[in-house]
Amino acid sequence: MRCRKNSAAKGFTLLEIMIIVAMIGLLAVLAVPTFIKARKVSQGRRIVNDARQMDTAISQWALDNGKKDGDEVAGNESLIQTYLKTPWKAKDILGNDFTIGQVGTNQLRIADATKSALDGVGIDWGVF
Repeated sequence: MRCRKNSAAKGFTLLEIMIIVAMIGLLAVLAVPTFIKARKVSQGRRIVNDARQMDTAISQWALDNGKKDGDEVAGNESLIQTYLKTPWKAKDILGNDFTIGQVGTNQLRIADATKSALDGVGIDWGVF
């Protein structure tokens, strides 16, 4: 007696593979903008956090050295560095300069170019 072989090939057809590729492409199209926005939010939060730390260091330096509102901060970065755990950052992670002002209001400002680059992602820039 002869055994009959099953002639049906096991595998995927070209149409099935094309459908899977199309579904993966659709998922990628939906996911990529979300990842880009999440990255921008993360960058913005890091910039605000760095600015907040440096602003606090300026305030501590001013208190310890008897500085009053309106005294210049610029040029004292090396002294202020001692109040930070991380190095003083003259530029943010986007490469734009932090603006150093005077003791009191506007001690440290985030560049407008940074704010416009991260516009629309919901970053609260606070006093910076």
